[in-house]
Amino acid sequence: MNSPESNLPTAPLDREAAYAALTAPGQPYELGDVIAMGRPIRAFRQGPRSLRDLFSAARSELPFIIFREERLSFETVWQQSCRLASCLVNDYGVRKGDRVAISMRNYPEWMLVFNAATSVGAIAVGMNALWQPDEMAYALENCRPKVLFADQERLDRLAACTSPPTDLPVVAVRANAALPPGARAFADLMAAGPIDRMPEVDLDPDDDAIMFYTSGSTGHPKGAVSTHRNILSALLSWELDASAAVLTGLMPAPQPGPQPATLLGIPLFHVTGLHAVYLSSFRTQRRLVSMYKWDPDHAAELIESERITSFVAPAAMTGDLVELARRTGRDLGSLVSIGGGGAPRAPEQVRAIDQTFANAKPNTGWGMTETNAIGTGIGGQAYLDHPESSGRSSAVLDLRVVGDDGKALGTGERGELQVRGASIFRGYWARPDANAAAFDGDWFRTGDVAYLDAEGFVYIVDRLKDLVIRGGENIGCGSVEAALLEHPAVIEACVFGVPDERLGEEVAATIHSRGELTESELRAFLEPRLAKFEIPRYFHFAPSPLPRIASGKIFKRHLREEAAARLARTVAGKRPS
Repeated sequence: MNSPESNLPTAPLDREAAYAALTAPGQPYELGDVIAMGRPIRAFRQGPRSLRDLFSAARSELPFIIFREERLSFETVWQQSCRLASCLVNDYGVRKGDRVAISMRNYPEWMLVFNAATSVGAIAVGMNALWQPDEMAYALENCRPKVLFADQERLDRLAACTSPPTDLPVVAVRANAALPPGARAFADLMAAGPIDRMPEVDLDPDDDAIMFYTSGSTGHPKGAVSTHRNILSALLSWELDASAAVLTGLMPAPQPGPQPATLLGIPLFHVTGLHAVYLSSFRTQRRLVSMYKWDPDHAAELIESERITSFVAPAAMTGDLVELARRTGRDLGSLVSIGGGGAPRAPEQVRAIDQTFANAKPNTGWGMTETNAIGTGIGGQAYLDHPESSGRSSAVLDLRVVGDDGKALGTGERGELQVRGASIFRGYWARPDANAAAFDGDWFRTGDVAYLDAEGFVYIVDRLKDLVIRGGENIGCGSVEAALLEHPAVIEACVFGVPDERLGEEVAATIHSRGELTESELRAFLEPRLAKFEIPRYFHFAPSPLPRIASGKIFKRHLREEAAARLARTVAGKRPS
């Protein structure tokens, strides 16, 4: 990380004074008003102007991306990204504003494609690797990419689409079967060898850079589009928070030592994986060890062998690591930071991290795809003192809590959390209706119910949107209900979240059907229609029509409470007496 200037105060400061010192004129995190996308915002004046600048400034021979036996340096990543960018421009005609879709596991190629696409002004579309064929087809039709990069599993799903996209150029990554007609192998694109120069493109901070699909409460996912400035604001915001923690005495000042290393165990098609893990590694010159898929035992092996210093993941995964460390006593002492995101941690896990790991401190934050993963942050002793809080606002954002009438509420009053500022996405791709519903002027409506305390700590207490957050994955209840209602025997279906100790929430469904219908039959019916994580874990078959409220809508809260009570009784019955 770029260190604060040496003329900053060295004695511990209070939080307000620390941020004022770090963001003052001439300092590395100087803040000032700028016009972005036609409106004034508070933004960083120093640092890279584009992701391309971020990548270029990080060139070094230090090891960077580690995947199994493969080890790529920062310089190798730059040169291979340059070669790939040249192919995008010259072979596929990619120009500024075009979309380049990425659908694969966390291979090094995912990151190379992302770097190349964003460096030539294209929009990198991070497709959910868990999508089933029809979900893939919808997103490809929606974003209409110039080219798709896909691994074997995604190629197989693409072939299974009922309405596959036509005339879409495809590049196959690590394919182990015959290539689809017209597809090219990634290795063939790179056969000419690395180069050290990117194609010339004039990039502006407010040019679009990424599109990530986010599940809503109904219908198809929406493509959230963010600019270079949006993303870089998030990266610099995390750096600012860490520097402020040093000035306030909450963290020790960085000391010379071995290269820091982080573990990538979450998908790159989520902003936590892309922003907080991958992109945050450039300015820190941090090694990134990528996992094919999450496995706690393998993660522990990598932490030990690679001397991993930081790990960021949803509560379900950090909980797995706590449980493994307690059960096995493995040496995970290289960890100094265990971050969170995607779903709240139980206070018990916050304390368990502090108690279980010799050197690691817990931290977390609240953010969304639409905020580029930032919003609030909290760590160390402050997190232990406020384990139910998601932290305090980022310096480049403004937060407010509003009532049903749209007016701001006072301390301790619950309402919808709204946010505005430099990291807020530009809008949803080709969805003016969704944009109109999502914004109140410059304020983004998060759909989260929250309150702020007297010290500015934010507490997320509920959701307005009809979503289940399962281990960091947003699952739209409406889309699961729609899939259930396709079954000819299903008359009514109500989908909701129930508490789960590991994942935060699990998907549950109450069904009213005609005739006998079994859980196994429903699962088999849903498998080709939904991603595995979207299929309800718990089914309850109601013998009579589902209860309704006065408006005629299904009484979802009542059914959710009934399901949670059934689950609690089941868990209690399994406990030894």
